[in-house]
Amino acid sequence: MVKEEILMEEEEEEEGKGNLEEEEEEEEEQMQTKNRKCKSVIEEIAEKLKSAVEEVEKIEAAKEIRKLVRKSSFSGKTRSRFAAAGVIPPLVDMLQPCSYSLLAREAALLALLNLASRNERNKIRIVASGAIPPLVELLKFQNGNLKELAAAAILTLSAAAANKPTIAASGVGPLLVQILSSGTVQGRVDSVTSLHNLSTSKEDPKLVLDARAVYPLMNLLKDCKKYSKFAEKTTALLEILSNSEEGRDAITNADGGILTLVEIVEDGSLVSTEHAVGALLSLCQSSRDKYRELILKEGAIPGLLRLTAEGTPLAQERARTLLDLLRDSPPENRFSSSTLERIVYDFAAQVDGTDKAADTAKRLLQDMVHRSMELSMSRLQLRASSCTPSKVQSS
Repeated sequence: MVKEEILMEEEEEEEGKGNLEEEEEEEEEQMQTKNRKCKSVIEEIAEKLKSAVEEVEKIEAAKEIRKLVRKSSFSGKTRSRFAAAGVIPPLVDMLQPCSYSLLAREAALLALLNLASRNERNKIRIVASGAIPPLVELLKFQNGNLKELAAAAILTLSAAAANKPTIAASGVGPLLVQILSSGTVQGRVDSVTSLHNLSTSKEDPKLVLDARAVYPLMNLLKDCKKYSKFAEKTTALLEILSNSEEGRDAITNADGGILTLVEIVEDGSLVSTEHAVGALLSLCQSSRDKYRELILKEGAIPGLLRLTAEGTPLAQERARTLLDLLRDSPPENRFSSSTLERIVYDFAAQVDGTDKAADTAKRLLQDMVHRSMELSMSRLQLRASSCTPSKVQSS
C-alpha cells in the first residue's frame, strides 16, 4: 500500500513537472512573439522618421518613439533597438533652430531624453551626433519649458564620462549658472548636478566654474537639507570655487557665506563636511590674516574639533590643518593636532596598557572635544550678552 502511494506521488510529481515545462515553453514563445512584434514596430517607426518629408510626420514619429520607450516592459532593449535602427541622428537634426519649429524641437528633445535615460551607449551616440550645440542654443532661449528640457538633457548626457569634455568645452557653464539664479526648483537642481558632473571630469577640457555661481549656490545650500545628496554636490562646487581668488571673494561677500560653510561642518553628511572644511581651509591657506578672524567669528572651532574625531580621514586631516591655522600662536610654535593625539595615546598606554590605549585615547579626545565645544559655546554666549541693545541699535 505504501509502495502504491509512493508511485502515485512520483507520477503526480512528474506530471506537475511536465505541466510546468509546458507553461514555461508557452511563456517563452509568447515573449518571443512579443519581441518580434516590438522589433517590427520599432523598425516601422524608425523608417517613418528617416523617410518623412513633412515636419508633422517627423513630430508624430518622435512622439511614437517616446511613447513606446515609456510603455515598453523591456525599455532597455527598446532604447537599444531604436538606436540600432538609426533614429538618433534624425532626432538630433530636428533640434536645429533654423530648420524646425519649436514644436518639432520639443518632440525630438523628449524622444532623445527617453532614449538616453539609463543607457550609456545612447548618451554617447547622442553627443557624437552633434546634440550639444543646439542644446546650448536652447539654454539661451526665453521659452522656459524648452530651456529646462535642455537643462535636463545636459544633465542626462553629462552623466557619461566620455561626454564630459565635449559638454564642458561648449560654453554651457555660464548658461547653467543663469538657471541657478532664475530657473524653477527642478531646473536649479538639474543645473547643480550638471555643473557637478562636468567639474569632476578627469579629462580635459574641464569646466571652469564662474564665481558668479557662488551666490545662488549659497542660497540653495541654506534652503536644502544638510544631509542630502544635493548638499554634497553644492558644497563640492563651492570647494572648487574656493580655489580661485574670485571664488573666495564671492564666498566672503555672500550673505552668511562663511557661516553657511561652518553650519555644514557641524550638521552635514560625511561628504558635505569634507567639502565644507576643504573650502574653509582653502580660504585660510590663501590668506591666514584675512580669513582667520572671519572663520573664528562664525564659531567654527566646535565643529572642526568634532571632525578631528568623527570625520572621514580626509576631513580629519583638513580639520586638524585648519585648527592649526586658526590658533593664536605663530606657525613655528604651534601645537599640532597630531602631537596632541600622540601625547594622549602615550598617556592612555601608561594608564590602560597598549592593548586598550587606542580606545582610551579616543574616549579622552572625544571628552576634550566635548569640553572644548562647551567652552566655545560659553564664549559665544558671553560675546552675545556683551552686545547691549543700545550697541545693536547704533550699529
